[in-house]
Amino acid sequence: MSLAGKTLFVTGASRGIGLAIALRAAKDGANIAIAAKTAEPHKHLPGTIYTAAGEIEAAGGKALPLIVDVRDEAAVLDAVEKSVAAFGGIDICVNNASAIQLTGTLATDMKRYDLMHQINARGTFLTSRACLPHLKRAANPHVLMLSPPLDMAPRWFGRHVAYTMAKFGMSMCVLGMAEEFRDDGVAFNALWPRTGIATAAIEFALGGEEAMRSCRTPEIMADAAHAIFVKPAREFTGNFLIDDSFLHAEGVRDFDRYRVDPTHPLMPDFFVPADIPAPPGVKIGA
Repeated sequence: MSLAGKTLFVTGASRGIGLAIALRAAKDGANIAIAAKTAEPHKHLPGTIYTAAGEIEAAGGKALPLIVDVRDEAAVLDAVEKSVAAFGGIDICVNNASAIQLTGTLATDMKRYDLMHQINARGTFLTSRACLPHLKRAANPHVLMLSPPLDMAPRWFGRHVAYTMAKFGMSMCVLGMAEEFRDDGVAFNALWPRTGIATAAIEFALGGEEAMRSCRTPEIMADAAHAIFVKPAREFTGNFLIDDSFLHAEGVRDFDRYRVDPTHPLMPDFFVPADIPAPPGVKIGA
């Protein structure tokens, strides 16, 4: 199954998981609209929309770099229209852009609270809404949120309620939109990693280089996303998927190839429900 000729609109695609998903689709010959803020190199974070475009084209895809802040409605609408003008439509929307701050209530200032909710929940709603008129005309339309299962366990809220609310807002879009657009044949699904993923968020927000060694690479998320996109949209919607469990169900057995450093124990991610166990042979933690 291939994504050749399909058009993906990917937020936050200049680096990390968003770029990995774009590159996996590019290997099939897909068109990628790179909707991200980074046009100039960041002093700490690697990648811009232009370096991402170069990687995507080197991988075999076509790229359209677009400067987009998902908080800006006009910018999102303009980027969607430019993507349609360039590629003739939109087949897949990937809501990857996200902001994180793992602080409790008293340590979370309202500026950061607003940032997380505007990018995560509002940005996901806005981007999905902007893409939907075009998705409804596509042959096998998918919308993917990089967000967790809606597990209401208090432990996910107690330490960082503002961030949890913002991420769960993305997942609530999946829950609602999957039902709302079921008869239109537009699939809405959520994908979340069981472990830490080696991205800038881990390196700079959660533990530095040592933590990165206990992560998996973004390619596990990219492979899982690809497996979602090739499924029939009318039959596969409203799912909250954990990367390795989903890939195991799809026939993947070698998960060591995704490890940054096989000598380090895998670091568990937040929000993974206890009733979704790791695949056979996969050990999380020490």
